[in-house]
Amino acid sequence: MRADIVPGAIFPDYALTDHTGKRRTLSELQGPDPLVLVLGRGGFCPKDRRQAEGLVELHREMEVGYCRLVTISTDNLVETNENRTGVDAHWTFLSDAGRTVQKDLDIAEYTDPAHNPMIPHTLVLEPGLVVYKIYMGYWFFGRPTQEELRQDLRAVLKKCRPDWDITGAELKSAWGRGEKDRFYPYGKSFIKSISE
Repeated sequence: MRADIVPGAIFPDYALTDHTGKRRTLSELQGPDPLVLVLGRGGFCPKDRRQAEGLVELHREMEVGYCRLVTISTDNLVETNENRTGVDAHWTFLSDAGRTVQKDLDIAEYTDPAHNPMIPHTLVLEPGLVVYKIYMGYWFFGRPTQEELRQDLRAVLKKCRPDWDITGAELKSAWGRGEKDRFYPYGKSFIKSISE
């Protein structure tokens, strides 16, 4: 991984083609929410498939917890769709068949010249594509468990949601005064992101 991609850094806002054929940026897909970004080998890899199968259940929790999930692989569009459908995933998969991300982040998996995939990584990103944590998953157990991701997302949400603990008198008073922009999802950044 490129030396400047560390916790606290801004992750590049790559624009890639999603599983529907539409060009999407990571910032658009993230919106105002925490994002778990999976950089994978692709559908040919049983480790990637097993990780995605585990993420299917977590994704249901992420949706109600206002968190996002995106997978990027070096699969072409057809392979991307087959992989997504094959694991019954309902989040966005992006195709990096041109290896833009792989090359830019310096994560070519040199031990597999036949497929030329990325070295798998899972990143937890705070709003604004700020890197919170990086997991390197060349070996399967280097990848985060669902529970590790839950803990990471809890920590990120505590940092980015001013209304994380609504039991305080100040927030209760703010609500009473109609200052709903201090509460998610009423805040202006949320309203702006869904209207675009």
